[in-house]
Amino acid sequence: MDYLDFEQPIAKLADEIDQLKADAQNPDCPELADQIQSIRKQMSDQTRELYSNLTPWETVQVARHKNRPHTTDYLSLVFDEFVELHGDKLFGDDPAIRTGFASLGDLKVMVVGHQKGRTFNDRQKTHFGCAHPEGYRKAMAKMRMAEKYRMPVICMIDTPGAYPGIGAEERGQAQVIAENMYEMSRLKTPIICVVIGEGGSGGALGIGVGDRVAVLENAYYSVISPEGCAGILWKGAEHAEKAATALKFTSKYLLEMGIVDDVINEPLGGAHRDHHAMAARMRRYFQKNLKELVEVDTESLLANRYDRFRKIGVFLEQPSEQTA
Repeated sequence: MDYLDFEQPIAKLADEIDQLKADAQNPDCPELADQIQSIRKQMSDQTRELYSNLTPWETVQVARHKNRPHTTDYLSLVFDEFVELHGDKLFGDDPAIRTGFASLGDLKVMVVGHQKGRTFNDRQKTHFGCAHPEGYRKAMAKMRMAEKYRMPVICMIDTPGAYPGIGAEERGQAQVIAENMYEMSRLKTPIICVVIGEGGSGGALGIGVGDRVAVLENAYYSVISPEGCAGILWKGAEHAEKAATALKFTSKYLLEMGIVDDVINEPLGGAHRDHHAMAARMRRYFQKNLKELVEVDTESLLANRYDRFRKIGVFLEQPSEQTA
């Protein structure tokens, strides 16, 4: 287990257990077993206390943990079958977004999700989950296919933002994200979106319009990454922790402000500690909500989706002052 900086008290207890096992003459003796059990209980209590009081910046670290389950992990653990679909039929295939048919029990669905990659080579290949325009065009093409065959769409969001390179801008990055948001708002099939790690900027919104929008307990969803915000407001990425606090982008705030509909609780110590338990919770969430959404008629589905996003945010209107 790779421990984060704020998890060092837990790491010390884990080292104590390892040392006890290494020094023991008889690993099966009852005294040793009782001692190890006591330390493990301390670890659980310490982990529960730490994770119930995470700061926004600590939440970002958990969301970016290298062992945190990615879209590909959920494809194998949540769904019974997955058949990948490639390409946008215009430019190429973007590995930063995975799309394909999947089965969830008796239900056939279309899955769209960001992919960061686990190894360094895979992360370079996927640009750390930052998709190009062809990735978002691929996603939209597959969603239209799902609409044609009356299949629900499941989107898993995990990106610091859309790729900001020159080539991406030349191929219409901003335009394609805007088009995706517009098209998803009127797609005649149920859509569930879940932020599984990072939900940054337009890169997240490009596949983030749905009938249900949820976030994992230790994920974040924001208009900008904390480093980007710090660079703009405080002229330096070293102020990222201050920016994370100011942005209020953790699950607690997102639910209070009505930006997400649900928070999916993670296993003790974060999703990276137990992929299977996290996948089981995701599966239950998808099944429960899809069962409700497939019963809604198309006209009501689209009207509810439109109203859901129109209600986000607070603003005041008043007549402008008359000038002489």
